Amino acid sequence: MKIVFMGTPEFAVPCLKALIDDGNEIKAVFTQPDKPKGRGYTLTPPPVKVCAAEHGITVYQPSTLRDGEALRILEEIAPELIVVVAYGKILPKEILDLPEFGCINVHASLLPMYRGAAPIQWAVLDGQKKTGVTAMLMDAGLDTGDMLMKAELDIGENETADELHDRLSELGAQLIVKTVHAAAKGELVREKQDDSKSCYASMLTKEMSRIDFSRPASEVHNKVRGLNSWPGASAVFGGKRIKIHRTVLRSESGEPGRVISLEPLIVACGEGSVELAEVQPEGRKKMTAAAFVNGLHCDKAKDMYFS
Repeated sequence: MKIVFMGTPEFAVPCLKALIDDGNEIKAVFTQPDKPKGRGYTLTPPPVKVCAAEHGITVYQPSTLRDGEALRILEEIAPELIVVVAYGKILPKEILDLPEFGCINVHASLLPMYRGAAPIQWAVLDGQKKTGVTAMLMDAGLDTGDMLMKAELDIGENETADELHDRLSELGAQLIVKTVHAAAKGELVREKQDDSKSCYASMLTKEMSRIDFSRPASEVHNKVRGLNSWPGASAVFGGKRIKIHRTVLRSESGEPGRVISLEPLIVACGEGSVELAEVQPEGRKKMTAAAFVNGLHCDKAKDMYFS
């Protein structure tokens, strides 16, 4: 099928690769403009652009889709289908209406749950046991179009949002190939979303990072998992900020925030407790909790608190 692909981050790359490997004719890729990154603010291309360049595919990086230029380019290309995966821009109606098979989006949730910008992270933050990907026919709303196909997977008890991201990106790649095959055969069945079952996955912020150990251990654990790797969960210990990268649920109890064991490092919560498995003290590299404890030069947990 003759396809234009629109996507930007690493999550979208497996979908693009899968469509290429499946023998589709990728006529062009649309992605976000290069952005400065790192301490030197080096202008860096998005992962989708890098992938497209490796396969000799023409890349367009418009700053807007609303000035008519993107539409003119697309009209010249005349794609049968536009596939959109984490592009980061809203498509105007004239673009949505252009391809014969419409614009199909791969969204990283089981719609109508978790519409919006951070569906993977919020599924983990909310302690969901399952999630998945949905192929949807795009309309003018935000992730509100008719559903076409779904694929689901279980979320591991200790799985982080970053780890789930990688698994969902591969699942999305499998799903978009199946969806394109079904579209070509005229076998797609549209299913309207039930808006009463929807919820919105808002963008994450740095202000969400601070851990409240008065909350149940399950909530603390989900926060650490869901905010990994950005913006990250953190607490204050000994007057300094410490990032907490990994935890394990425990059943021990105690005063919230108090260290009730050093080997392993266990901190009490409002209900239950969490074992800190991987941490990063302020100004230092990520380390195991055992290495952190060794650096404390202390063999007693008494009067040690995280807040």
